[in-house]
Amino acid sequence: MAYFADTEALYKCLGTLFDRVAQDGEIGPKLGAAGMVIRFVYTEPDAQITVDTKSKVEKEGFHFTNTYGPCDLVPDVLMTMKGDVGHTFWLGKVNLINALTRRQIVAEGPIPKILKLLPIIKPTYKLYPEILKELGLANLII
Repeated sequence: MAYFADTEALYKCLGTLFDRVAQDGEIGPKLGAAGMVIRFVYTEPDAQITVDTKSKVEKEGFHFTNTYGPCDLVPDVLMTMKGDVGHTFWLGKVNLINALTRRQIVAEGPIPKILKLLPIIKPTYKLYPEILKELGLANLII
């Protein structure tokens, strides 16, 4: 069974996570200083989330900008994976190196820069289950 029934469900869960991280006082500034555009392309269901840490932030209280759906920004890093892999990754259940080796996640761009972000995003692994509970989706926590 897929974790996300459709694109809307994926955006509801992961979009809430990405927006919360963009506003987080600890994670947000560190990720915002990365100076790159990261696009997550999901399949099953099809979705795109673009994290822009290069451009000026327009939303008050946000440290970087997230775009949901296709956009014209050229990504420095492109991460492609199934929705289920993305879900389990943000729960902290997927080792990025193993997933890259097994091609569960396909990365394009500077891999060393991606790996440097891992310690920064580690707190999201605790945040995501909290968000799922808030959304009434505790059944998705594995």
